[in-house]
Amino acid sequence: MPAYSTLSEAVNDLQRRGYTDDLTAAEECLICDARGIHLDPAEFEIDEFHRFEGMSDPEDQSIVYAISSRDHGIKGILVNAYGPDASPFTQEMVRKLATH
Repeated sequence: MPAYSTLSEAVNDLQRRGYTDDLTAAEECLICDARGIHLDPAEFEIDEFHRFEGMSDPEDQSIVYAISSRDHGIKGILVNAYGPDASPFTQEMVRKLATH
């Protein structure tokens, strides 16, 4: 798995490698607005992830996930905070994302 120095470096490389769909996290699913698709936890795989901490603010923490769904033909990126600013998820989403 590649190592990246910055979040933007990771996003740019993942996009270059075909992870072009923008994903957002909802409480119970991931959403691909461009395709009008909601992905339940059983419908996607986390191919890789990368964590970053802000250089000047330790609370500025983010994680980028490279996510794919074979059934929906999606390869996308989810950028989310972790730590105190993390999004609220259902237990099923937490289990899926926490395995990484």
